[in-house]
Amino acid sequence: MVASPLTAINGERAVVFFFVFRVLSSLPLSLLPHALSLSLLSVFSLFVEIRADGSLSLFKTRPGASSGIMLGAVTLPTVMLSKLIQLSRAFSLQQIEIGELEHMTMQFWAASACCCGVLIFLSILMWCAAYNKNPHFSCSVWDAKFSLSCVILFSVASCISLATISHTGFNTALKLLWLLCHGFAAVKLIQHLLNTFPCCASIGEALLLTSGLVLYFGDMLACTISKVCRLLVSPELVSIRYGIKRSEIGIIIQGVLLGLLIFSAVFKFVIHLWEYFSRADNSESRKNKEIRRSLIFFASLGFTMIVVSPSWMMIVLDFDVHPILWIFQFVLSEPLKRLSLCIYWLGLIYASVLRFYNISKNSKIERILLRKYYHLLAVSMFLPALIYQPKFLDLAFGAALAVFLVLEIIRVWRIWPLGQLVHQFMSAFTDHRDSDILIVSHFSLLLGCALPIWMSSGFNDRPLIPFAGILSLGIGDTMASMVGHKYGVLRWSKTGKKTIEGTAAALVPSSHCRDHKWFIGGLHSTTR
Repeated sequence: MVASPLTAINGERAVVFFFVFRVLSSLPLSLLPHALSLSLLSVFSLFVEIRADGSLSLFKTRPGASSGIMLGAVTLPTVMLSKLIQLSRAFSLQQIEIGELEHMTMQFWAASACCCGVLIFLSILMWCAAYNKNPHFSCSVWDAKFSLSCVILFSVASCISLATISHTGFNTALKLLWLLCHGFAAVKLIQHLLNTFPCCASIGEALLLTSGLVLYFGDMLACTISKVCRLLVSPELVSIRYGIKRSEIGIIIQGVLLGLLIFSAVFKFVIHLWEYFSRADNSESRKNKEIRRSLIFFASLGFTMIVVSPSWMMIVLDFDVHPILWIFQFVLSEPLKRLSLCIYWLGLIYASVLRFYNISKNSKIERILLRKYYHLLAVSMFLPALIYQPKFLDLAFGAALAVFLVLEIIRVWRIWPLGQLVHQFMSAFTDHRDSDILIVSHFSLLLGCALPIWMSSGFNDRPLIPFAGILSLGIGDTMASMVGHKYGVLRWSKTGKKTIEGTAAALVPSSHCRDHKWFIGGLHSTTR
């Protein structure tokens, strides 16, 4: 499929290019290979998106959504490069150690490898479809040469960068193998997600989720390997350096998510095994089977959260007490502030959910507008906590994410007695972007608010960064939806539904917030 330059660069792609260019323009010369790789990734993803637009029949994606391949491919590497620029500035001022800078360098290349691997996979799929005479796809020799050139230049840039932070050629080869594993894992994961949960996400959304999961759990695996090697063998033999200081809260969040991942896989295997051996017994009623299945579920979940996850946490980080006891000690270290904040959150959630649930059942208001009230609710909940109790908010975000994951697992697997009730309740807030298989809107809101806060931990010379998610989602996105839904006419792309009017409405409060960044930053720094 060939597109002219004028039709290829629509409004959405122009915004992405401007976003990438803004980051590249602030790069120091020491990060020149990183700039080359991000530029190649941007051009390569644009090339794949243009070829894939209108012919994504290889996967069942979310109806009515644009592919978003370019945005999904460049977002995480660009964010990692921004953090790397910040740490480079801190290292030049001798405010951080070299290990933290090398760790972020590996994170950038791992994120880029995930995205590049998926882009190669999509290119191969479209090339195979064109070879099999699929009328929706076309492929030429020039397409193959261009794709191959991007991949080769990307590999050369990564080799140059990794060679500068490696002591020997063996270390460089080991790190390149680590990046290759990230790319392969991303390809397998995005296949699994798009095939297991059809019509739940666009290609770009699945790519962003895939690269984030692989990067996050890959970091956990590397941290575990590094810790075990330092315990069993000489620390000098550890080739992948993960010398950054990890907080107890960060390790607890990672451990809980790891436990839920292990729990889901093990529980699914146990249920399949139990159903296989119980087929011969037809006398047991369906109700008794559901009760037994529920008991297995909650017993396995409790064992994982109390024994398995804390065991990993205590291996990776030297806790003085059991991690669950550490959480209680942390909360009770400032009982008045933190318990009062919990009561405030619970009261606000109860009143808002009860009110909006009744409105959603009886009102004719558009669901997409009704759900924006929850964005405003997020501002009223998280903004005071971010200013006065930022560390406690980190822990609260992790706990909320764990609760959301458990409730979604219960809803999907219909675990008695809560499965059907949770499904009925969540269905009252869904719209065309959700499906019966998977409901992800609440995850998007929570992670959108939490990720800027989590990623700004450690060195941060930009005081407004932690507020980015709360302000952009809570205020900017709400304004964009309301104005775009009522007054929007000019669309950014032919396939998408986002309008220029909505984007302009989102930018007005954002620029107003930037005018007050010194006030917010000063207040934030004085309460830490």
